[in-house]
Amino acid sequence: MIKDKRGFTLLEIIVVVFILSILAAIVAPKIIGRTDDARIAEAKVQIKNFETALKLFKIDNGFYPDTQQGLQALIEKPTFGRIPQKYREGGYLEQRRIPLDPWGNPYIYISPGVHGDFDIISYGADGKEGGEGKNADIRNWDMQ
Repeated sequence: MIKDKRGFTLLEIIVVVFILSILAAIVAPKIIGRTDDARIAEAKVQIKNFETALKLFKIDNGFYPDTQQGLQALIEKPTFGRIPQKYREGGYLEQRRIPLDPWGNPYIYISPGVHGDFDIISYGADGKEGGEGKNADIRNWDMQ
């Protein structure tokens, strides 16, 4: 009588789990670090999109929305402050919404800006002014 011994031994399973944990320890930090880089890049792209939409708004109306009208003026015609006379039907952003920054915080819009016609800022991962690395502010005037 011959017994069929198929399957893995406990030692083989432990070796495989050990190898997988070493690989995870090496790969995981690299993937996690890339997530922050991707969010920073996404914030820069969104800020560039806002800049383009704001320039189109100005071409049509002769001025930029003020701080109180905010970026919301890019998706719906302002009803207070300086009212645009040639507002583009459908607004100036394809998504028809103002996205939050990649960390879930609203973008800061100031017009007239301190550094140009308007300032657009994301406060980064920590959502607070200042910071370094992933917490650093992303500002349109730094991207010129």
